[in-house]
Amino acid sequence: MGKYDYDLIIIGSGPSGRAAAIQAGKLKRRVLVIDRKDRLGGVSVHTGTIPSKTLRETVLNLSGWRERSFYGRSYRVKDEIRAEDLKARLHMTLDYEVDVLEHQFNRNHVDTLNGLAKFIGPHEIEVATEAGDTTRLTAAKFLIATGTKTYRPDYVPFNGKTVVDGDDFLEMDEIPRSLVVIGAGVIGVEYATMFSALDVRVTLIEPRETFLDFIDRTLIQEFTHEIRENGVDLRLGSAVEKIEDAGSHVEVSLANGRHVRAEMLLFAAGRMGMTSALNLDAVGLETDHRNRISVDRKTYQTAVPHIYATGDVIGHPSLASTAMQQGRVAACHALETPTLPESPWFPYGIYSVPEMSTCGMSEEELQERGIPYEVGVARFRETSRGHIMGLEHGMLKMLFSLKTRRVLGVQIVGEGATELIHIAQAVLNLKGTVDYFVQNTFNYPTLAEAYKIAGLDAFNRMPIPDEFKVRKKPEEAEAKPIPAAKKAQKA
Repeated sequence: MGKYDYDLIIIGSGPSGRAAAIQAGKLKRRVLVIDRKDRLGGVSVHTGTIPSKTLRETVLNLSGWRERSFYGRSYRVKDEIRAEDLKARLHMTLDYEVDVLEHQFNRNHVDTLNGLAKFIGPHEIEVATEAGDTTRLTAAKFLIATGTKTYRPDYVPFNGKTVVDGDDFLEMDEIPRSLVVIGAGVIGVEYATMFSALDVRVTLIEPRETFLDFIDRTLIQEFTHEIRENGVDLRLGSAVEKIEDAGSHVEVSLANGRHVRAEMLLFAAGRMGMTSALNLDAVGLETDHRNRISVDRKTYQTAVPHIYATGDVIGHPSLASTAMQQGRVAACHALETPTLPESPWFPYGIYSVPEMSTCGMSEEELQERGIPYEVGVARFRETSRGHIMGLEHGMLKMLFSLKTRRVLGVQIVGEGATELIHIAQAVLNLKGTVDYFVQNTFNYPTLAEAYKIAGLDAFNRMPIPDEFKVRKKPEEAEAKPIPAAKKAQKA
């Protein structure tokens, strides 16, 4: 590797690029991170994961959402919530994230460079800076971690004010009184439910008849009921025919003949891989219709063995959490260092209001595979902690194999779902059974106690294992009862 400028060059400083760089630094290799922005962190830190989750927490705090079951729907922590209130906490969080990232890179001797990178040969790239300078660098291995950008179709009249995408949305000047969200994917659902918590009139439009199809249908039914109860006008099977920017408001015409008017429109129907500027033709790499790159899912090597790709740019599951694991694994493989593989089960979190999280298989998957199973369900209102917190909704659902008694999947909707799911993840990856939840003690009162309730719910309906069956003693089995007629004769 000595003939190259670097052992590993990483394009992109999001979760996977960050994890890969730190791993390479700890292996004492020469590593460079190139990012097109002047601040590190990528989409995750600046327009995606961290901003949206910070916004959610700010909304729930300032609106008093969590306390309304006690004090009524009119309860507020702050009477008039403005866009500046939402942005203040947001900028504080982002500054902190960037500071931590820069410190980690410095501590692990990771070089950084701002600019737009493109391949000009198998082992060489050219980086163009905003100042107009260009630099050519070589590396033995490359990692593409450029992430994704919002999909912006021509029929949507984006203006950055009243018609926006997910990136523009965070820069709003004032909170609208009404909002149309097109696309009931993860991003659309998160923002729609957040702003509904601010008492904004929200219409969520999805062209398909279903949404979030990777989530268990029972969970989606529970979630749908709750968000509609919270005021979200959910319109499924509603294809958009026309979007008109009317200045002070936006007009949306649907194919089914209905019409929606709102002060702001958020278009959140899909994302595209940020690969068009990389000149992948120079190294013989191709992308799919969404500009994403195919990789070996064990090593994250592309079709060109010395070039790797991780994170959102390779598609599903497109999570910051899985991206970090991918970056670590890819860096170790690229630098020929053995490492622990990724665990087979990972949690999926959706930070909506209420939040949802799943791990393992859904009930629909079990039915498709023909796996005999039992279901255990617990409602948060059944727990003492739920009463203390004033939770009227929320549920935990667990799926168990009737053959092996193992946990096959867990789905949670409600307060703390994305934290609670890690108990299920641990039991899944350790191949635990329903017995774990029955025999173990959970802190009381906690929402985690729902695992015990759901475990018992399933346990009590599952076949009793042989070792727990009550068997009659030999003498009891031999003793035959005296018929009633003979008892009468003796008397």
